[in-house]
Amino acid sequence: MRTGSVEQKAGKAERQNVSSTRNDPQETILVVDDEDEIVQFVQDALEDEGYTVCTAFDGRTAVKEVRERHPDLVILDIMLPGCDGFAVCKELREDLDIPILFLSAKQSDADKVWGFRVGADDYVMKPFSIKELIARVEAHLRRHRRGQMRDRQLRQTTQVRSGALTIDLSAYEVHYAGSALALTRKEFEILQLLILHPRQIFSREVIYDRIWGMDSLGNTETVTEHIKRIRRKLAQVDVRTEYISTVWGVGYKWEANTSL
Repeated sequence: MRTGSVEQKAGKAERQNVSSTRNDPQETILVVDDEDEIVQFVQDALEDEGYTVCTAFDGRTAVKEVRERHPDLVILDIMLPGCDGFAVCKELREDLDIPILFLSAKQSDADKVWGFRVGADDYVMKPFSIKELIARVEAHLRRHRRGQMRDRQLRQTTQVRSGALTIDLSAYEVHYAGSALALTRKEFEILQLLILHPRQIFSREVIYDRIWGMDSLGNTETVTEHIKRIRRKLAQVDVRTEYISTVWGVGYKWEANTSL
């Protein structure tokens, strides 16, 4: 939907004052919006910062671009022709853990909550500050790079077992009775945190700080949605066992017996 919500002149002057302090020139960002001016504005700002930028103007093209270009981060409008941003995010989140930021004129709490529920890492409302948007992009990419670095630095293979469930902490793999479960990196890290501290209660805020980082600019609602997805995937292979329980008003804990 074309909102005309970015004040181009003020935005351009603001963008020119953003210092280029970075970064990895190989990092690619996909910008998805049906407004040509917004796409160009954001693309110019990101390219000024040294990022490679690809673009899409509808939902189905966005999915295609992600599959073909493998961007490091997606900036996604909600009101897109053909397939809206919520549907795009939900589809991508099934098997990808790259940061996804909604950039939308939809400002209701219900829209923001639903955005996090379908898998967004952040939600920025139009009209927006390009300085803030770039800062959020950098923060999410920084955390994503740290996570990838942790993956590479794991040298020792350590397996944790909980009943028929086996978690390989170094390979970031989960198996149930020998069959692999497909978890995103964030889902795996939440599972790892809980299973390594059985029956210890973690609040949403603590989980968010541990997994996303203290400097995160997102929302703890995303923890609830990640827990739901982990539970759903576990239930697909073992409907009888309650692995993660909710302590209402407090947080979550791992219930099943664990052994190293």
